[in-house]
Amino acid sequence: MSSAAETQAAATVLTPPSRWRGLLRRHAPMPAILAAVLLATYLWVSATDLDDIERRALEADKLLRAAGEHVTLAAQTTVLVVAIAVGGGILLTRPSLRWLAPFATALANIGQATPAIGLLVLLSIFLGIGSSTALIGLVAYSVLPVLQNTIVGINQVDRHLIEAGRGIGMSPIAVLLRIELPLAVPVILAGVRTALVLAVGVATLATLINAGGLGSLIVTGIKLQRETILVTGAVLTAALALTLDWLGGVISDLLRPRGLD
Repeated sequence: MSSAAETQAAATVLTPPSRWRGLLRRHAPMPAILAAVLLATYLWVSATDLDDIERRALEADKLLRAAGEHVTLAAQTTVLVVAIAVGGGILLTRPSLRWLAPFATALANIGQATPAIGLLVLLSIFLGIGSSTALIGLVAYSVLPVLQNTIVGINQVDRHLIEAGRGIGMSPIAVLLRIELPLAVPVILAGVRTALVLAVGVATLATLINAGGLGSLIVTGIKLQRETILVTGAVLTAALALTLDWLGGVISDLLRPRGLD
């Protein structure tokens, strides 16, 4: 009996914890916090004596439309950034093109080093106003973290693992898809999360070039000195950024190779 109990105890110790249990432990608090903040904001707005301007600005359909425009702009930016930066980062880690990596990183850094409002205004001069111009500006502003992290993530993969893959007859594409990228995923996704938050934040300025989004609430609140509109727009923008960052964290943990848990 003692031996059986010891065997069961040893098996319990050696059995790794459930990935889903770890996900719940790490990520469950954030939705609860965001829900509490949004509920508190809703109760505060409901208890405030709103004038006609505030009531019109805070109508549910207008809030949903602005949030939808903001999410659409951030999602389009993320898709383009991932396609450009991850693809470019993979190419820049290949031996024949590795010498170009510093120049590409410096070029991407120009977009982020330029003040966001200045970049959007400059682009609007040449490309006109609208969501397309805002999208180009957001991509230029958000591409650096993903590009850098893709290069760093792939370059930090143990060379012995790559040589072992080649030694058993794997092609360069197979080595990339089955060894390099899976091991680089956590670092790449960290860059994607940063780009998401940047895109949501900078997208508030898109309203200045007629691209819509939650920034319209913030600008209206500032122009008309309506604190309720300003705070509502700021809270919704922050909640959206934190929600997308939370989703990025969940996806990152799900895609992380089990050996790296």
